[in-house]
Amino acid sequence: MNTPHSTLSRKIKPNLSIAQIINMSMGFLGIQMAFGLQNGNASRILANFGADVHELSWFWLVAPVTGLIVQPIIGHMGDNTWSPLGRRKPYFLIGAVLCAIGLVMLPNAASATQMLAANVLLMAVIFLAMMDASINVAMEPFRALVGDMLPKHQATIGFSVQTILIGIGAVIGSDLPGWLTKLGVSNEAPKGFVADNVIYAFYIGAAVLIVSILYTIFTTKEYSPEEFASFEGGKPVVKNESKFSDIFKDFKNAPSQMKKLGIVQFFSWFALFTMWVFTTSALATHHFGLSPDDTHSAEFNKAGDLTGSLFGSYNFYAIFFAFALTPIAKFIGKKQTHAIALACGGLGLISMYFIKDVHYLWISMIGLGFAWASILAMPYAMLIDSIPQKKMGVYMGIFNFFIVIPQIINGIFGGPIVSSVFGKQAIDYIVVGGICMLIGAVVTMIFIKSEDETPKEIEEEIKQVHF
Repeated sequence: MNTPHSTLSRKIKPNLSIAQIINMSMGFLGIQMAFGLQNGNASRILANFGADVHELSWFWLVAPVTGLIVQPIIGHMGDNTWSPLGRRKPYFLIGAVLCAIGLVMLPNAASATQMLAANVLLMAVIFLAMMDASINVAMEPFRALVGDMLPKHQATIGFSVQTILIGIGAVIGSDLPGWLTKLGVSNEAPKGFVADNVIYAFYIGAAVLIVSILYTIFTTKEYSPEEFASFEGGKPVVKNESKFSDIFKDFKNAPSQMKKLGIVQFFSWFALFTMWVFTTSALATHHFGLSPDDTHSAEFNKAGDLTGSLFGSYNFYAIFFAFALTPIAKFIGKKQTHAIALACGGLGLISMYFIKDVHYLWISMIGLGFAWASILAMPYAMLIDSIPQKKMGVYMGIFNFFIVIPQIINGIFGGPIVSSVFGKQAIDYIVVGGICMLIGAVVTMIFIKSEDETPKEIEEEIKQVHF
């Protein structure tokens, strides 16, 4: 990538080509492949190891808790890192290596347990935590990299390209166990172990993750401190002592647009977490007619394969919607685009209750694909105008609070609600998730201001942020 030479006059970041944007985002394909494997199979793996349906959401707490801790710290560190490798790339590499190890070890937790004489669920949770922490280490810098490298008018297309690559990775990750089954790899899990198709899928995911991250590292050159200074008005680079306590100050000084978008994110990600955790159980009981206590039969694992296939479907549809996001947003506005997308996602989740024939559940996934594409792009495109360049990483990490907090709340209370209120019929809780996404659409329309409504207000907030 060609970058401008540093001068003492104010410069505007040059537009990047589509090829350059793809290069710097390619690592997201591998990250999301890992994420897709986890989303489609973590509940199934934990059930294979003996977890009950009411415990699943507790185990899934590992992901949001690690995100809550890791992402703002990595963002803060990235904002203050200037290494020969770059500003964000060191964290890509570290996260990718650790996540690949977690991918290999999670489905093999039972074997590791036999060697170490430990509790299998405990080992699985340790490896799941390792995966989640590593994904967060690698993921947050990619969001910040868009803010670092692109002029603000290219933000929507930058995040849309990331969404397309995320969709491709998620489709592969979600469908891979099912594809391997069709190739003759067993999908039946011996009691206390994981099926071979899942194990081999995780191995492939680890390899793709490493390759895609290395591709971004070798094809993308980040701007130097001097070049960033030229974009900030030619001010000389001043390396101040930064402390982790600054994260709390930054949170306190967060722009109002971020806080309002945070409310939307809360309802959106509460719904997504519900879907990821409980779809396998919902399909097994509501569509396949199985007992909630059946977690090992071939029919249960068929429900697990179908979950992965459906998750692959909504990610597949998200790819096409991602192409359309930029022109739609230009025509009707970013907030209107996001509100419509969330409404479609909410209706998609609710429709799963009424569509009893599994062959037609792809219809539900269309709405979820539209919502997922928008959730991965529009909030960040609306956010990027309201945060200062020097705080891009930490504010992207802080914004993640509004993603992980609803997941933590859902993780604590979701399982007991499904067990006690809905009689272990997880499909009813999927409907609750759909209602939450509809609420997110309403909040977007009422509280979020369009980019053309508050440019002066946003500029003033950026000026007031303490560097």
